[in-house]
Amino acid sequence: MARTRRRRRWVLEGAAALAGLLALVGYVQWWSEPSPEQSSEPDGLPAVVGRPSLPSIGPTAPAVPGLRPRERPTTPSPVPTPSPTSATARVPVVLLTIDRSDIPTSVNLTEVGDRDWMHWGLGGARTTVRKRDGSAEIRDLGGRGERGGWDGNQEVFRWRDGAPVRSADATPDGVYTCGTGNGFNLAVVADGQPRTVTVYLGVWMARGRLDARLSGGGPRRTLRLEERHTSQSTGATIRFQAPKGTRLLISWTVEETFTSHCGNVGLQAVALR
Repeated sequence: MARTRRRRRWVLEGAAALAGLLALVGYVQWWSEPSPEQSSEPDGLPAVVGRPSLPSIGPTAPAVPGLRPRERPTTPSPVPTPSPTSATARVPVVLLTIDRSDIPTSVNLTEVGDRDWMHWGLGGARTTVRKRDGSAEIRDLGGRGERGGWDGNQEVFRWRDGAPVRSADATPDGVYTCGTGNGFNLAVVADGQPRTVTVYLGVWMARGRLDARLSGGGPRRTLRLEERHTSQSTGATIRFQAPKGTRLLISWTVEETFTSHCGNVGLQAVALR
């Protein structure tokens, strides 16, 4: 009898516990269901108190609960390093022109050759006088043919700063050489600045050819002087500019003669300024 009572009590207690459990589950379910006025989040879950909402993550990144996608700093574009510009090489100026003009009846070499000058033939074919303390840039390179002295030129020359002859008042002297292909070779050393060279020359019953060129290459200039019956003189003005150390090369030669008796080219002086 006592055993039967205990079983009945256990059944009643179990039924009561089960009923309480069912009531609790129903209450929790009722509390969790959203009301019609509540809005849902994008993931379909209601935003209720006590339930954390997950941040919205873009479609390109997978959703990881509790973590935000790491924002990587954008890599700055490399700043181009300016390439060093090479210094523009200065191109040396090269200039060469030639003209002719009448020679004055009297030429003062001290004035027209303020930088340097040379004179040939004073008192004979072997005499050369040049500017004392000049730049020494005028050079006599010789030439083909034998040189002779001549004292009958129409123009006269004078100077006050010569060596070895210090001064001369009015000398008509000069030198000449006869025959086709013979003549004089001269040079003037350049210093990089514009310079003017005047060559005082002449012909007798011949055609002479004056050629000017630069030792470093570049333009060439030619001037001809012709006299078939007697003598003629002229001043050949050469303007040039070339790098320092370059030479202006001048040749004055007999191109053709018009007599069998020593058709020639003559040379009196060269002035540099």
